Amino acid sequence: MNIWDKIKRNLKVRNFIGVAIGAAGGYAYYYFIGCNSGTCPITSNPTSSILYGSLIGIVLTIK
Repeated sequence: MNIWDKIKRNLKVRNFIGVAIGAAGGYAYYYFIGCNSGTCPITSNPTSSILYGSLIGIVLTIK
């Protein structure tokens, strides 16, 4: 295995960890801070909170 294969593997792992942490953070935001009235498009639905959190996680881990 050459150095480029190791770098690609590490990037995939880092991106996966970023998505997982972002998804957990999105759900935590929904659970603890979320919007009870249903008018907030992101925080009123756990699915959208998790998706936005995952998106933020992947954006922060890509170099």
